[in-house]
Amino acid sequence: MFGPELVLILGICVLACNLWADRLRTPAPILLLVAGILLGFFPALRAVQLPPEAVLFLFLPALLYWESLTTPLRDIRRYQRGIVLMSTALVAATAAAVAVVVHALGLPWGPAWVLGAAIAPTDATAVGALARVLPHRNVTLLRAESLINDGTALVVYGVAVSLTVGAEPLDGLEISGMFLLAYAGGIAAGVLTVWAGIKVRRRVRDALPGSVVSILTPFTAFVLAELIGASGVLAVVTAGLGISQSGPGLVPAATRRSLESFWSLSTFMLNGALFVLVGMELQASIRGISGVGELLRGLLAMVVVAAVLVGVRLAFLFLMTSALRATYRGPLAPRPELGARANVVSALAGFRGAVSLAAVLATPTVLASGAPFPDRGFIIFVATGVIVLTLVVQGPLLPAVVRWAGLPADAHLYRSERKLAETVASSEALAAMPRTAAHLGINRDVVAVLRREYQQHLRVLRARGRGDAGTDPAVANQEQYRRLRLALLGQKRATVIRLRNEHRIDDTVLRELQFQLDLEEVRLAPPEAPG
Repeated sequence: MFGPELVLILGICVLACNLWADRLRTPAPILLLVAGILLGFFPALRAVQLPPEAVLFLFLPALLYWESLTTPLRDIRRYQRGIVLMSTALVAATAAAVAVVVHALGLPWGPAWVLGAAIAPTDATAVGALARVLPHRNVTLLRAESLINDGTALVVYGVAVSLTVGAEPLDGLEISGMFLLAYAGGIAAGVLTVWAGIKVRRRVRDALPGSVVSILTPFTAFVLAELIGASGVLAVVTAGLGISQSGPGLVPAATRRSLESFWSLSTFMLNGALFVLVGMELQASIRGISGVGELLRGLLAMVVVAAVLVGVRLAFLFLMTSALRATYRGPLAPRPELGARANVVSALAGFRGAVSLAAVLATPTVLASGAPFPDRGFIIFVATGVIVLTLVVQGPLLPAVVRWAGLPADAHLYRSERKLAETVASSEALAAMPRTAAHLGINRDVVAVLRREYQQHLRVLRARGRGDAGTDPAVANQEQYRRLRLALLGQKRATVIRLRNEHRIDDTVLRELQFQLDLEEVRLAPPEAPG
């Protein structure tokens, strides 16, 4: 199977599964996983393997960068105590619990810890794809945890692999140094990448070179961290959060529009392809199991470990919430959205994904003595099965649990903050109009026209803020204005296309005018709340 054919098959699967997801009322990632499992039955595709380097360098930097760019830093600060605890203590507790359980099922301690560490962290891309039924703040909390916990898990994984391989014994100081290097080095690499990116961006104003800077940012952070033995995942997350704070005032509008389109499309394709490849990897891991008895033991371990992941997460969340409430009072106490029912939802939303798969696939094949790594095929089979099981079982179950939990919606918070921003920005722009016009030497008639537009816009914003948008004539007039402008834009677009078809203008002129019409249409379209 050549690369182009595989890329085409993955693209068709991503398209078909997303088209069928709405009809079947099933999350697209679940259909993508099933498609990958079915593809594994075709002999021509059985040779397809998912190298861990591809996941770690091709998929993860891009996916994590976009997730961190779109995760509000304010919410991370608000829930920082819980996020830190869940990104460190919960990961260690989960790895230990899984190791104990699979050791009881017959796995030696070394491979048991390797498996436990690999599947301990939740996955940011899976959370983003499957937890959209949750209120925005809950999704943010889950995504923030998933973006940070990989560093802890990979250090525990590295220690477990080193002890199992037996290359060099590690003492407590060396293990502490590994944790320090993973976190401090990863953050430093991310900060350095942001600093260099800002310096370059200030010298690049064209959209295409500026887009190249953005594309290189996550991969630069990842490689820089890996070169010093730090966490590349944490470096990418740090870079994404840093750019999300500095980028809005630094990146030109045209570059920002093209970058958002690029990252949305590329991460959509990468995420979908990754789910398909995970399904195909489950097929490959089954073929690596020898004998029916080993297969049954693996299936049992898969179900038990999946249950342990949810149970440990749920117990930890309840203990953490109780401890924080006992420790912090007043404004520092845990917020209402971290209550008992929210904990149940969060426990069920702890999906596993790309990092776990990359970790088990990167497990060495031989020990320092030259002997085969014990139970490597069993580890890959169980880990892959747990990833699929958590996505396929917990994904469809999550909406029902969310309805049971009755979590308070937060769309009103987004709308109120948006109204505040629009009202204050328009008011200050209107107040600054006379001196700005005088500085630029703008004609008074032009200023008068623009002033009327701003005053009309402010009247609409204030009417919506008072809650009487349905009766205020200013709002009705603006809606009619918007509908008329959109209809006329459609007429202008049809005219331009007709002129091109009549060979009176060429395609270059068509593209230039269509770009302007598209921008105006996007501006007139009603805004959507974030998912």
